[in-house]
Amino acid sequence: MRYLTTLSLLIVLILWSSCRKDFESNPSTGNLQFSTDTLFLDTIFTNIGSSTYSFKVYNHSNDDFTIPTIALERGENSNYRINVDGVSANSFENIQVLAKDSIFVFVETTTNITDQTANVEFLYTDKILFDTGVNQQKVDLVTLIKDAIFLFPSRDTMTGETESLSLGLDNEIKIEGFFLDDDQLHFTNEKPYVIYGYAAVPVEKTLTIDPGARIHFHANSGIIVANGATLTVNGELSTDPELLENEVIFEGDRLEPEFSNVPGQWGTIWLTQGSTAHTINHATIKNATVGLFIDSNDGSTTPTLTIKNTQIYNSSNIGLLARTGNVSGENLVINNAGQVSLNCALGGTYSFDHCTFTNYSTIGANFREFPTVLIDNHLQVSETEVITADLLEANFTNCIIYGDQQLELLFSKVEGTAFNYNFKNCLIRFDDTGNQFSDNPMYNFSTTSLFQNIILNEDPDFEKPYKNLLRIGENSAANGKASLPTSGTDIMGTLRNTSTPDIGAYESSVFDLNN
Repeated sequence: MRYLTTLSLLIVLILWSSCRKDFESNPSTGNLQFSTDTLFLDTIFTNIGSSTYSFKVYNHSNDDFTIPTIALERGENSNYRINVDGVSANSFENIQVLAKDSIFVFVETTTNITDQTANVEFLYTDKILFDTGVNQQKVDLVTLIKDAIFLFPSRDTMTGETESLSLGLDNEIKIEGFFLDDDQLHFTNEKPYVIYGYAAVPVEKTLTIDPGARIHFHANSGIIVANGATLTVNGELSTDPELLENEVIFEGDRLEPEFSNVPGQWGTIWLTQGSTAHTINHATIKNATVGLFIDSNDGSTTPTLTIKNTQIYNSSNIGLLARTGNVSGENLVINNAGQVSLNCALGGTYSFDHCTFTNYSTIGANFREFPTVLIDNHLQVSETEVITADLLEANFTNCIIYGDQQLELLFSKVEGTAFNYNFKNCLIRFDDTGNQFSDNPMYNFSTTSLFQNIILNEDPDFEKPYKNLLRIGENSAANGKASLPTSGTDIMGTLRNTSTPDIGAYESSVFDLNN
């Protein structure tokens, strides 16, 4: 009897289903609604694919309906790609949308600017058309396309192998890269540069970068400066300090806003051992793995790198790493590094004046093992081998060293080696509440041969440090505490107060609370 009852119910369900008309839906009648009427795909470089963007198509009615057609207005000639219900095509037919439901439409684009215009940038547009005739509705698609100068390794047509650079003492390390030709050693501001792999400055050549140049790097890319070669970055202060048109900017090649502060999008600017006489002025280096890597010095008494009025932000590992470097820095700002903002490693010679070194990194913030500034004179190259070098001098004058951890300055010294450092008129966060360094003479801030006029653990009153805004406010403990005499300007071109100058790269200012 149970089987008869089950069979009867099954027959009833089948008959009922065969009579239902609910699974059939009528065409839409121009009554679609959209989450946006214009989809902006932000800015991309020519021939580089965009991110995937999406919008929703709503059926707010009480009945199921079918959209007869969904198509790109440019059809097969469109540089946009759309995906509806998991299917990619340029056009679709009979797409059902249930009552009180919605569907997603996903959009991407890759566009070749040379096919469109001779201009440096242009707007590329299209439309997604829903239905035809009097019932037709649309969503506009808009993308700003930038032209660029693309620099990349060559590929062997026979083997398919990509050009590479040999590194290491025995050339045992190879990375994807290429040497710049003589006619590529002058970067102008006429078009952005997009670099794939590592662009190497040849031996005894100079790469000169003009004011306002924009250099973008693909993933695992960067610049390498060879033995005897030089990097000269000639950024200038804008006439309007709030604008950056004359500054030189190094960043990744993803221009969409969601990538604007993502660390680790590219490799590094690597000044190799034996490279010489580098100057960087009015530049921003952002979103690298290591923002700037100085590998040794050129053997002279003058700085191998002079860096001024420059900002290094959002490095996934280290902002500025110098191994046995000879570096002079002024009005230098480094913030938000996954590990260390400034690492003066394996000894060397360093002089920093009116600099702001901070770390408010939100990448792996709970796992940051190191302070904002780390100074050491040794490097472990294997389980049994440690190499050392003398720290000839590390002078910090009028600098802020701060962050969101209690101890933002650390020394690591090997006994029997020179380890010379001096801090003068600096604001430092070193809140040793656990007294782990209380008996260590290296951190005795009352030792005048090492520390003079040090302000410990007082508020620098930064504007918005987690957003890389490191100006100091009216209530900063750094105000009026820099050493005298002083002259010149801060990183924004503001004249320093000749009688009561401020510590750090910025003279204090009144913040706009509306921003």
